[in-house]
Amino acid sequence: MAAPQSNSHVENYVTTNRFYVEIGKSIVASFSECSGITIEVEKEVYHEGGVNEQQRISLGQTRFSDITLKRGTTDDNTFSQWLGELFEQKTQRRNVNILTYNQAGEIMKSWCLIGAIPVGWKLPSLEADGNTVAAEARSLWRD
Repeated sequence: MAAPQSNSHVENYVTTNRFYVEIGKSIVASFSECSGITIEVEKEVYHEGGVNEQQRISLGQTRFSDITLKRGTTDDNTFSQWLGELFEQKTQRRNVNILTYNQAGEIMKSWCLIGAIPVGWKLPSLEADGNTVAAEARSLWRD
């Protein structure tokens, strides 16, 4: 008789629709869309004289793109207060973690935005007959 198979491996995959944003040591929001997690390294390609079959690559500055969080839900005011500091020109850079979970609710992957600062906030259209979640899109810039 064959031994029963364990289904534990089924619960160990990461979904793209279940992630949270952590500022400091507190989870402050859950979002259903996150875009812009991109890193690019500038490069220059050099061809040495007399060595036609080889090239040299020199690496330059690293660039990070803005990250946009959409369709979020939260009852925490941390991000809104942080954004409000921009108007008073007292805003501070903060470390922000974007956490992805597996089906069992365990953290599977995280991205740490070091020295992030909010650069935008947009409220969706408010419609009396709409049925979407009224949450804003937030953009973060980081060094």
